[in-house]
Amino acid sequence: MAGQTKGARSEREPLSRLPDGTIKQVNPFTGTQVWTVPGRANRPFGSGHGTRHRLDTAQRGRYCAFCEDRYLETPPEKGRIVRSGTEWRRVTDVTAETLSDTVAEFRLIPNLFEILSFDYWRLNYGYAPTTAARERERAYLSTPAGRAHVLDIARAKAAASGVASADWDDLPPEEQLRHAEAFFGGCHDVVVARRHYLDRAKHDDQVASSGSLSPEEHEQYLAFTVDAVGAQYAANPYARYVQAFQNWLRPAGASFDHLHKQVVAIDELSVETQRQLERVREDPWVYAHLGVGYAAERGLVIAENRHAVAVAGVGHRYPSVVVYSKSATREPWRHTAEELRGFSDLVHAMHAATGPQVPVNEQWYHEPPGIGVAMPFRVVVSLRISTLAGFEGGTKIYINTIDPWTLAQRFVASLLKLRALGAVADFDIGPECTAQWASLKYARVAAASVAAGVSDTGATD
Repeated sequence: MAGQTKGARSEREPLSRLPDGTIKQVNPFTGTQVWTVPGRANRPFGSGHGTRHRLDTAQRGRYCAFCEDRYLETPPEKGRIVRSGTEWRRVTDVTAETLSDTVAEFRLIPNLFEILSFDYWRLNYGYAPTTAARERERAYLSTPAGRAHVLDIARAKAAASGVASADWDDLPPEEQLRHAEAFFGGCHDVVVARRHYLDRAKHDDQVASSGSLSPEEHEQYLAFTVDAVGAQYAANPYARYVQAFQNWLRPAGASFDHLHKQVVAIDELSVETQRQLERVREDPWVYAHLGVGYAAERGLVIAENRHAVAVAGVGHRYPSVVVYSKSATREPWRHTAEELRGFSDLVHAMHAATGPQVPVNEQWYHEPPGIGVAMPFRVVVSLRISTLAGFEGGTKIYINTIDPWTLAQRFVASLLKLRALGAVADFDIGPECTAQWASLKYARVAAASVAAGVSDTGATD
């Protein structure tokens, strides 16, 4: 294939080991520098939960505002997934009166404190909610319970923002409701799982994490989030990118130690995304070459199935695993159900292998609409097992306590045990994997576009 090796190596080797044992990394997509030095390597993933306390079972279902018995403490939901035996179904247009008629395994709700507010979009771009969002707002407010719920949440948000109770009470009801428009037309959503702790938990260290879900539950969780990303693009014509992410545990930035993902529309491409776009324009196959291909060469492939491959990442601020979709379709909301299940199985397994006591960031990446280059859907699972300090801030060189080879070995060992127990799906692990750069089918789309001499539009056959 003409040109397929162009740019296959960066100017500096992404991963090298010095004579004294220091391992230096350079992220081939962003240029981030990372060192693992002797004496600081091989530290454990985490220090554990700390002091263990017995749960107050009287509070079951009420441990935090995301729990199932506190639905009225979050804004009106946009939808939920419910389960009956082996059947999963999505429910929309849930009213305040019917909130507790079913138990939501996963809920899609507006974020009460958006990163980019409703007024940000309205005042800067002239954004207006869709007709469907307006109709949902009208229907929800048409009942006394719905109206009371919305006003209660609007009051709570105003109070948290510093508005005095007396000043809020002086506002006419319609003005109070205007402050609640974001609950129906906002551009920052949260996907919340049902469990706070494991169903039979007796102690407060038995939190319910991504890895504690079954593979089938995780598939529903991931697919629900994927659809939320696609819905944000459809609803907001001014969104240049929709970022999905998950902060697990407070040290990783979570407000609640209750499993949830966030989906945020933004109006610019991040600096990191722009850097990666520059690399892709230099080498359309860069993710295939320096993501999966390089990992295969250096013994960093962790797991693989028909639709995805997981590798130890090189040059990340924290020890990280990257899961790549093999699909030629780069937009995750256009993946087939089978492709999403295969991808979900590996993401789920990475969390299961990490364990519930380790703070983790999960970041999603996909091809931004309209950029004219091909980029695969991928998720980075980062272990927050170190604290950035003055050295990192001053040098922009990050010290990782676990190098990619050690990270891969630990995950492979853990996954072999989990697979034997049936706790994760069945897939190839470590030496069983046959991944190579051509495993990522997006590269075929890029190659076809380059060969034809035309700009890739992101469309698929």
